[in-house]
Amino acid sequence: MPSPRPESALRPGEDPRERARVLGLMRDAALSGSAPPVGPRPVISASWQRVRDAGLDPRGSSELPLLDPADLEQRRAASGLEPLLPLLRARLLPVAEAAAQIMVVVDAEGCVLWREGGVGVRRRADDLRFVEGSAWDENSVGTNAIGTSLVVEAPLHVYAGEHWSEGHQPWTCAAAPLHDPMTGRLLGAVDLSGPAHTVHASTMALVDAVARLVEVELRLAHEHAVERLRVLAAPVLARLSGPALVVSQDGIPAAAVDLAVPARVALPETLQAGEVWLPGLGRCSVEPLPGGWLLRPDANGPTSQVEPTHLVLDLTGDPPQVHVATASGRWQHSLTPRHAEVLRALARSPEGRSAAQLAEDLFGEGGSRVTVRAEMSRLRRTLGPLLQHQPYRIATGVQVELRESPAVQPGAPRP
Repeated sequence: MPSPRPESALRPGEDPRERARVLGLMRDAALSGSAPPVGPRPVISASWQRVRDAGLDPRGSSELPLLDPADLEQRRAASGLEPLLPLLRARLLPVAEAAAQIMVVVDAEGCVLWREGGVGVRRRADDLRFVEGSAWDENSVGTNAIGTSLVVEAPLHVYAGEHWSEGHQPWTCAAAPLHDPMTGRLLGAVDLSGPAHTVHASTMALVDAVARLVEVELRLAHEHAVERLRVLAAPVLARLSGPALVVSQDGIPAAAVDLAVPARVALPETLQAGEVWLPGLGRCSVEPLPGGWLLRPDANGPTSQVEPTHLVLDLTGDPPQVHVATASGRWQHSLTPRHAEVLRALARSPEGRSAAQLAEDLFGEGGSRVTVRAEMSRLRRTLGPLLQHQPYRIATGVQVELRESPAVQPGAPRP
């Protein structure tokens, strides 16, 4: 699946100072309600609408508390991104230092985990509280490359007047999200930021290429881990009778006996030894293995994929959830905001939506079909039996219940 095309604010050969001047006029006009000289890019317009709806003051947000050192270390460990730092430093830090920029790595919620670069630009970032332990998501600081790329889950460059916050106008930022290539789960983002005069048209392509390289490294590491699990599982499975399946901690099969091997098992977000119902397998006994799980389906239960019969899309909580009931059990899964919006659009259109229609639903006119296809691919890794394509739709026969806040009305601006 091709990655979404990087969204750059600066075209090759374009005068950065003239572009910054035009973007400043555009932002001033948008805030005052007058006609801008040019319209914002769709991704920026949608972001401005989100932060405007959230009531964020463009003149500056209140100073949010920073994480204390213990909490920051806990977030770093939970992110799983620390092993990737040597690769990121080798590929991006020399560029950042040569360009008087900083390299920033954030988790999936936009918390700054690491920030590295030259002393001068780090001091300027300190003035914005753009520091380790700070929140750099849209809800906290408005439109910016890091927070907005996490929302749209696509690489993005934000320059000068495209930023929402007044204090961010003198900056340029290029960020790309990092995904787990096996599950599609959003892990965080990597970013190069600096004063606006350090902008370069190639920076976005570089950051995106390094993010893709990181995901290749993650895939290779995962494949090696699954192979180790497969070797460990062989003698375990040889001693068993009846169907059994060994999967990695994220549900990727490593070995099986007397069982059709699924592409992936949707495991609960918290799993422990004992009895559990799993989609596609039914009731299973679960035993921990180093680096994974041994699943033994109930011999009297279903061993093939059970078609879901009832889906509840609950958008009232944080995070949004999808609850699925079948003839033999129930399960639920937490959704990213983007995946919640995809399912919301499909729930409102039982007849289905094309990639072009979904792109317009999610991003407005000119939205990327490639991004939509990538999101649907990620969704189907977990919710495969729920989704059909050509056109994209929720599976025939599934009863759908949509729960959302009364404030959210059809056609309202969404991410």
